[in-house]
Amino acid sequence: FRRAHTLTVLFILTCALGYVTLLEETPQDTAYNTKRGIVASILVFLCFGVTQAKDGPFSRPHPAYWRFWLCVSVVYELFLIFILFQTVQDGRQFLKYIDPHLGVPLPERDYGGNCLIYDPGNGTDPFHNIWDKLDGFVPAHFFGWYLKTLMIRDWWMCMIISVMFEFLEYSLEHQLPNFSECWWDHWIMDVILCNGLGIYCGMKTLSWLSLKTYKWQGLWNIPTYKGKMKRIVFQFTPYSWVKFEWKPASSLRRWLAVCGIIFVFLLAELNTFYLKFVLWMPPEHYLVLLRLVFFVNVGGVAMREIYDFMDDPKFHKKLGQQAWLVAAITATEFLIVVKYDPYTLTLSLPFYITQCWILGIILVLTWTAWRFFIRDITLRYKEIRRQKQEHRHEKDKCLSNGDGHSALLDEPNGSKLRERKL
Repeated sequence: FRRAHTLTVLFILTCALGYVTLLEETPQDTAYNTKRGIVASILVFLCFGVTQAKDGPFSRPHPAYWRFWLCVSVVYELFLIFILFQTVQDGRQFLKYIDPHLGVPLPERDYGGNCLIYDPGNGTDPFHNIWDKLDGFVPAHFFGWYLKTLMIRDWWMCMIISVMFEFLEYSLEHQLPNFSECWWDHWIMDVILCNGLGIYCGMKTLSWLSLKTYKWQGLWNIPTYKGKMKRIVFQFTPYSWVKFEWKPASSLRRWLAVCGIIFVFLLAELNTFYLKFVLWMPPEHYLVLLRLVFFVNVGGVAMREIYDFMDDPKFHKKLGQQAWLVAAITATEFLIVVKYDPYTLTLSLPFYITQCWILGIILVLTWTAWRFFIRDITLRYKEIRRQKQEHRHEKDKCLSNGDGHSALLDEPNGSKLRERKL
C-alpha cells in the first residue's frame, strides 16, 4: 500500500510539473531554467523520501514530518559537497543564484570595545553599552538554548556546552572579531541570562513532559469540541516520554560518547560563525536562520538515536541514519571553512590561551585515566585483598576446634576409631 501510494504521489507530481512546463513558454534564460530544474528535482526527491524513507524514533506530529527532514539533510549534504568542490571565488558567487545580494565582502561587527556598564562620559545615556548589545540575537540565544535543552535533556551537559563555547569565543577572538565581547556580555548576558534562562525553561518543560500522562484517544472518539482541540494541540507533543540519563562516569564507552557529543555540538556552533565569515553571509540573512531551524529539527532526532544506541546497544545494533547525517554535515561544513579560508584558521593562538587549553586537556586526560583505569585497578586490588582476608579468616575458623587442636589432625584418629568399631 505504501509503495502504491508513493508511486501515485510521484506520478501526480510529475504530471503537474510537466503540465506547468508545457503550458508556459520556456524562457531563453539558462540560469533561470537551471534553478527551476534543480528545484523541481529536489521536490520530486523530497516527495519520494517522505513516503519511502525509513521511519525515525519520533512519531509526532507525524512520521512523514521527520522523514521530510531526513531528506532535507541529504539535500543539504549534497549542496555542501558541491560547494566544497568549487573554487573560493566560484563558491561565494554561486550563492548569488540563491540571493543576488550575497557574494559581497561584509564587515565583521566587534562587540568588544568600551566595556563599561555605566559610562559616565556619555551624558545622554550612560547605559548605552548595554542597549547596544540588546539586539535580535538575545531572543535567538534564549530560544536556541531552550530547544537545545529539549534535545539534550540534561542540565549538566547543557551548562558545560554553554560555558565551553564562551571559552572558545575567548580563545578565537583573534580570528573572528565577532567573538570579541565584553566580560559581562560573555558571562552575564549570555551564560546567565540568555543561555541560563533558556536552559531553565527547557528543564521545566522536560519536567512537565515527564509527568504528563500519555494515553492517546482517537480524534473522532472525543465527544466535545474542546477535547478535540486539546487532542489536536497534544499531537505536537511526544507520543511517549524517554528520560535521558547519560551517566558519563559509568563506563569509558559512555564517557567517550558524551565527550564526542559535546565536541560535535561545539563544532556545529563554531561552523555557524565561520561559515558566515568565509561565505560572506550577513548574520541576519534568512539562510542563517534556515540552517538553525534545520539543525533544531534534525538535532533532536540525532540525539534520540545516539541515546538509544548507547542505552541499549543490543537492540539498536547500529547508529541511526539521522545521527550519521548530522555528523557528516558538521564535518563537511568544517571542511568548507578550512578550504575557503585556511589563513584565518591557522592564525596561531596566543601563548596564554595555548597554555590554558593544554592544561585543560591534561586535566581531562588525567581524570579519565584515574577514573577508568587507575581507580578500577585500585578497587579491584582492594576487593581481591579483602576476599583473600575473608577466606583466610574462614579457613582459620574452620581449622580451630575450640581447644587449640587442629580438626584436620583429629580427623584421621576419629576415622581409625570408627574402623575399629566396625
